[in-house]
Amino acid sequence: MDSQRIVLITGAARGIGAQTARILAGRGDHVVLNYREKHRRADDLAAEIAADGGAATPLGADLTDPDAVAELIAGIGERFGRLDVLILNASGGLEQGAAPDYAMAINRDAQLRLVDSALPLLKPGAHIVFVTSHQAHFHGRTPAPPGYEPIAASKRAGEDALRARIDELSSRGIGFTVVSGDMIEGTIIVRLLERRAPEAVAARTEHGALPTIEEFATAIADATSATTAPGHTIYIGGADYFAGT
Repeated sequence: MDSQRIVLITGAARGIGAQTARILAGRGDHVVLNYREKHRRADDLAAEIAADGGAATPLGADLTDPDAVAELIAGIGERFGRLDVLILNASGGLEQGAAPDYAMAINRDAQLRLVDSALPLLKPGAHIVFVTSHQAHFHGRTPAPPGYEPIAASKRAGEDALRARIDELSSRGIGFTVVSGDMIEGTIIVRLLERRAPEAVAARTEHGALPTIEEFATAIADATSATTAPGHTIYIGGADYFAGT
Protein backbone atom coordinates (compact mmCIF):
# COMPACT_ATOMS: atom_id res chain seq x y z
CA MET A 1 0.00 0.00 0.00
CA ASP A 2 2.88 2.40 0.82
CA SER A 3 4.13 2.40 -2.79
CA GLN A 4 0.64 3.05 -4.16
CA ARG A 5 -0.43 6.66 -4.42
CA ILE A 6 -3.72 7.65 -2.80
CA VAL A 7 -5.57 10.04 -5.11
CA LEU A 8 -8.76 11.94 -4.23
CA ILE A 9 -10.76 13.08 -7.25
CA THR A 10 -13.74 15.34 -6.66
CA GLY A 11 -16.67 15.10 -9.03
CA ALA A 12 -15.51 11.61 -9.97
CA ALA A 13 -18.82 9.87 -10.66
CA ARG A 14 -18.98 10.83 -14.33
CA GLY A 15 -17.36 12.66 -17.20
CA ILE A 16 -13.86 14.05 -16.80
CA GLY A 17 -13.48 12.97 -13.17
CA ALA A 18 -14.51 9.39 -13.92
CA GLN A 19 -12.17 9.11 -16.90
CA THR A 20 -9.29 10.57 -14.89
CA ALA A 21 -9.99 7.94 -12.24
CA ARG A 22 -9.86 5.15 -14.83
CA ILE A 23 -6.54 6.40 -16.18
CA LEU A 24 -4.86 6.81 -12.78
CA ALA A 25 -6.18 3.49 -11.48
CA GLY A 26 -4.80 1.89 -14.63
CA ARG A 27 -1.41 3.38 -13.75
CA GLY A 28 -1.52 1.81 -10.30
CA ASP A 29 -2.98 4.53 -8.09
CA HIS A 30 -5.73 3.91 -5.54
CA VAL A 31 -8.40 6.43 -6.51
CA VAL A 32 -10.91 7.82 -4.02
CA LEU A 33 -14.04 8.69 -5.96
CA ASN A 34 -15.78 11.67 -4.41
CA TYR A 35 -19.36 12.31 -5.48
CA ARG A 36 -22.25 14.39 -4.19
CA GLU A 37 -25.36 12.39 -5.10
CA LYS A 38 -24.45 9.87 -7.81
CA HIS A 39 -23.57 7.01 -5.44
CA ARG A 40 -24.70 4.33 -7.88
CA ARG A 41 -22.50 5.72 -10.64
CA ALA A 42 -19.57 5.93 -8.25
CA ASP A 43 -20.15 2.37 -7.06
CA ASP A 44 -20.38 1.14 -10.65
CA LEU A 45 -17.18 2.97 -11.54
CA ALA A 46 -15.36 1.47 -8.57
CA ALA A 47 -16.53 -1.99 -9.63
CA GLU A 48 -15.40 -1.34 -13.21
CA ILE A 49 -11.97 -0.25 -12.01
CA ALA A 50 -11.68 -3.30 -9.77
CA ALA A 51 -12.67 -5.60 -12.65
CA ASP A 52 -9.83 -4.08 -14.67
CA GLY A 53 -7.36 -4.81 -11.88
CA GLY A 54 -7.34 -1.38 -10.26
CA ALA A 55 -8.33 -0.06 -6.85
CA ALA A 56 -11.00 2.53 -6.09
CA THR A 57 -13.02 3.66 -3.09
CA PRO A 58 -16.23 5.69 -3.50
CA LEU A 59 -16.76 8.33 -0.79
CA GLY A 60 -19.70 10.70 -0.99
CA ALA A 61 -19.62 14.28 0.28
CA ASP A 62 -21.28 17.57 -0.58
CA LEU A 63 -18.23 19.81 -0.80
CA THR A 64 -20.25 22.87 0.20
CA ASP A 65 -21.03 21.20 3.55
CA PRO A 66 -18.15 21.67 6.04
CA ASP A 67 -19.21 18.67 8.12
CA ALA A 68 -19.36 16.44 5.05
CA VAL A 69 -15.88 17.56 3.98
CA ALA A 70 -14.50 16.89 7.45
CA GLU A 71 -16.03 13.40 7.36
CA LEU A 72 -14.62 12.76 3.89
CA ILE A 73 -11.07 13.67 4.92
CA ALA A 74 -11.38 11.79 8.21
CA GLY A 75 -12.43 8.69 6.27
CA ILE A 76 -9.39 8.94 4.01
CA GLY A 77 -7.13 9.49 7.02
CA GLU A 78 -8.52 6.51 8.89
CA ARG A 79 -8.23 4.17 5.93
CA PHE A 80 -5.00 5.31 4.29
CA GLY A 81 -3.24 7.67 6.70
CA ARG A 82 -2.24 10.04 3.91
CA LEU A 83 -3.24 11.66 0.64
CA ASP A 84 -0.74 11.88 -2.20
CA VAL A 85 -2.77 13.68 -4.86
CA LEU A 86 -5.82 15.95 -4.63
CA ILE A 87 -7.59 16.64 -7.92
CA LEU A 88 -10.06 19.52 -7.62
CA ASN A 89 -12.34 18.61 -10.49
CA ALA A 90 -15.84 19.23 -9.08
CA SER A 91 -17.58 22.46 -10.07
CA GLY A 92 -21.08 23.79 -10.55
CA GLY A 93 -23.36 26.74 -11.04
CA LEU A 94 -25.50 25.90 -14.05
CA GLU A 95 -27.81 23.59 -12.12
CA GLN A 96 -31.49 24.48 -12.44
CA GLY A 97 -32.77 26.13 -9.28
CA ALA A 98 -29.33 26.67 -7.77
CA ALA A 99 -29.06 29.48 -5.21
CA PRO A 100 -27.52 32.73 -6.51
CA ASP A 101 -24.40 32.23 -4.39
CA TYR A 102 -23.96 28.54 -5.20
CA ALA A 103 -21.39 29.04 -7.96
CA MET A 104 -19.03 30.89 -5.61
CA ALA A 105 -19.75 28.43 -2.80
CA ILE A 106 -18.72 25.41 -4.86
CA ASN A 107 -16.10 26.88 -7.18
CA ARG A 108 -14.17 28.99 -4.67
CA ASP A 109 -15.15 28.41 -1.05
CA ALA A 110 -15.45 24.63 -1.26
CA GLN A 111 -12.09 24.32 -3.03
CA LEU A 112 -10.31 26.26 -0.28
CA ARG A 113 -12.12 24.34 2.45
CA LEU A 114 -11.13 21.00 0.97
CA VAL A 115 -7.49 22.02 0.61
CA ASP A 116 -7.39 23.28 4.20
CA SER A 117 -9.02 20.08 5.46
CA ALA A 118 -6.66 17.87 3.45
CA LEU A 119 -3.42 19.62 4.43
CA PRO A 120 -2.68 17.33 7.39
CA LEU A 121 -2.77 14.34 5.01
CA LEU A 122 -0.75 15.99 2.23
CA LYS A 123 2.88 15.23 2.97
CA PRO A 124 5.97 16.56 1.14
CA GLY A 125 5.85 15.33 -2.43
CA ALA A 126 2.05 15.51 -2.61
CA HIS A 127 0.38 17.35 -5.47
CA ILE A 128 -2.80 19.41 -5.95
CA VAL A 129 -4.33 19.80 -9.41
CA PHE A 130 -7.01 22.43 -10.03
CA VAL A 131 -9.18 21.71 -13.06
CA THR A 132 -10.71 24.67 -14.86
CA SER A 133 -11.90 25.93 -18.24
CA HIS A 134 -10.42 28.51 -20.57
CA GLN A 135 -13.67 30.46 -20.20
CA ALA A 136 -12.90 30.74 -16.46
CA HIS A 137 -9.11 30.89 -16.58
CA PHE A 138 -9.20 33.79 -19.03
CA HIS A 139 -12.12 35.50 -17.27
CA GLY A 140 -11.76 39.25 -17.52
CA ARG A 141 -9.70 38.98 -20.70
CA THR A 142 -12.19 37.19 -22.95
CA PRO A 143 -16.01 37.25 -22.70
CA ALA A 144 -17.76 34.25 -21.15
CA PRO A 145 -20.61 32.48 -22.98
CA PRO A 146 -24.09 33.74 -22.09
CA GLY A 147 -25.22 32.22 -18.81
CA TYR A 148 -21.72 30.98 -17.96
CA GLU A 149 -20.55 34.23 -16.36
CA PRO A 150 -21.23 33.15 -12.72
CA ILE A 151 -19.22 29.96 -13.23
CA ALA A 152 -16.39 31.75 -15.05
CA ALA A 153 -16.12 34.41 -12.34
CA SER A 154 -16.33 31.97 -9.44
CA LYS A 155 -13.89 29.44 -10.87
CA ARG A 156 -11.43 32.24 -11.61
CA ALA A 157 -11.90 33.40 -8.01
CA GLY A 158 -11.20 29.85 -6.84
CA GLU A 159 -8.06 29.63 -8.95
CA ASP A 160 -6.84 33.03 -7.69
CA ALA A 161 -7.48 32.03 -4.08
CA LEU A 162 -5.50 28.83 -4.49
CA ARG A 163 -2.68 30.59 -6.33
CA ALA A 164 -2.43 32.91 -3.33
CA ARG A 165 -1.54 29.80 -1.30
CA ILE A 166 1.31 28.63 -3.55
CA ASP A 167 4.08 29.87 -1.25
CA GLU A 168 2.50 28.09 1.71
CA LEU A 169 1.99 24.89 -0.27
CA SER A 170 5.54 25.01 -1.60
CA SER A 171 6.92 25.45 1.91
CA ARG A 172 5.16 22.19 2.79
CA GLY A 173 6.58 20.47 -0.27
CA ILE A 174 3.18 20.29 -1.98
CA GLY A 175 2.99 20.92 -5.72
CA PHE A 176 0.19 22.89 -7.38
CA THR A 177 -0.77 22.72 -11.06
CA VAL A 178 -3.70 24.12 -13.01
CA VAL A 179 -5.15 22.26 -16.00
CA SER A 180 -7.34 24.46 -18.20
CA GLY A 181 -9.36 23.23 -21.15
CA ASP A 182 -11.51 24.61 -23.89
CA MET A 183 -15.11 23.36 -23.94
CA ILE A 184 -14.77 19.58 -23.68
CA GLU A 185 -16.85 17.46 -26.02
CA GLY A 186 -19.42 15.30 -24.24
CA THR A 187 -19.34 16.99 -20.84
CA ILE A 188 -22.44 18.09 -18.94
CA ILE A 189 -21.35 21.73 -19.18
CA VAL A 190 -21.27 21.61 -22.97
CA ARG A 191 -24.64 19.84 -23.07
CA LEU A 192 -26.16 22.52 -20.83
CA LEU A 193 -24.65 25.31 -22.91
CA GLU A 194 -25.99 23.70 -26.09
CA ARG A 195 -29.44 24.18 -24.61
CA ARG A 196 -28.96 27.65 -23.18
CA ALA A 197 -26.48 29.23 -25.60
CA PRO A 198 -25.95 27.00 -28.65
CA GLU A 199 -24.28 29.85 -30.48
CA ALA A 200 -21.48 29.87 -27.88
CA VAL A 201 -20.70 26.20 -28.51
CA ALA A 202 -20.91 26.72 -32.26
CA ALA A 203 -18.46 29.61 -31.97
CA ARG A 204 -15.93 27.36 -30.27
CA THR A 205 -16.20 24.59 -32.86
CA GLU A 206 -15.41 27.14 -35.59
CA HIS A 207 -11.84 27.01 -34.32
CA GLY A 208 -11.65 23.23 -34.67
CA ALA A 209 -12.92 20.11 -32.98
CA LEU A 210 -13.39 20.38 -29.22
CA PRO A 211 -10.98 18.37 -27.05
CA THR A 212 -12.38 15.04 -25.89
CA ILE A 213 -12.90 13.85 -22.33
CA GLU A 214 -10.13 11.31 -22.88
CA GLU A 215 -7.66 14.00 -23.96
CA PHE A 216 -8.48 16.28 -21.06
CA ALA A 217 -8.51 13.50 -18.47
CA THR A 218 -5.12 12.28 -19.70
CA ALA A 219 -3.70 15.78 -19.26
CA ILE A 220 -5.04 15.90 -15.69
CA ALA A 221 -3.61 12.48 -14.91
CA ASP A 222 -0.23 13.48 -16.35
CA ALA A 223 -0.25 16.71 -14.31
CA THR A 224 -0.29 14.73 -11.05
CA SER A 225 3.29 13.64 -11.61
CA ALA A 226 4.64 16.46 -13.78
CA THR A 227 7.79 18.22 -12.57
CA THR A 228 6.64 21.74 -13.33
CA ALA A 229 7.02 24.99 -11.44
CA PRO A 230 4.39 25.70 -8.74
CA GLY A 231 1.35 27.28 -10.33
CA HIS A 232 2.16 26.09 -13.83
CA THR A 233 -0.87 25.97 -16.16
CA ILE A 234 -1.38 23.20 -18.70
CA TYR A 235 -3.65 24.21 -21.60
CA ILE A 236 -5.76 21.81 -23.65
CA GLY A 237 -7.36 23.12 -26.85
CA GLY A 238 -8.45 26.67 -27.62
CA ALA A 239 -5.45 27.86 -29.61
CA ASP A 240 -7.34 31.04 -30.50
CA TYR A 241 -7.18 32.15 -26.86
CA PHE A 242 -3.44 32.58 -27.31
CA ALA A 243 -3.63 34.12 -30.77
CA GLY A 244 -5.63 37.12 -29.56
CA THR A 245 -8.62 36.25 -31.76
